[in-house]
Amino acid sequence: MVVADGLSGIDGRRIDPAVLEGNAVLVVNVASQCGLTPQYEGLERLQERYGAAGFTVLGVPCNQFAGQEPGTPEEIQQFCSTTYGASFPLTEKLEVNGHHRHPLYERLTAVPDAEGRAGEVEWNFEKFLISPAGEIVARFRPQVEPEDDQVTRAIERVLP
Repeated sequence: MVVADGLSGIDGRRIDPAVLEGNAVLVVNVASQCGLTPQYEGLERLQERYGAAGFTVLGVPCNQFAGQEPGTPEEIQQFCSTTYGASFPLTEKLEVNGHHRHPLYERLTAVPDAEGRAGEVEWNFEKFLISPAGEIVARFRPQVEPEDDQVTRAIERVLP
């Protein structure tokens, strides 16, 4: 699985495959106006903790859940960097469910979570871990905090 295929960054430019390929990647659909938005803090701490070891968070802004990511690309980027100091890459705003679901999410949503449930993304801040080899190895539902032991253990297992 090539994570960066067909992905543009929040700035509208293609995401450099070198940023993602060969790294463990935690793909997270994010939103600025959600009760779970404070998870940005934990995502940034994961980035700081594991970034040098071949890991990155990939934030995917999505406005499909109660319109909680209505901003322009500039507003989203400003919010993430100013409010949470987010240093990890953000994609352009994408759809993660439905007929216009991005191809990345076609592959991600086929993977079951720890309870064996695959299918639609339930809400903002659902997390998918992709190994450096490109295998989708874990899925964490929105309520699972970024620094939860099950997330950090999964990241540590796949680091190069």
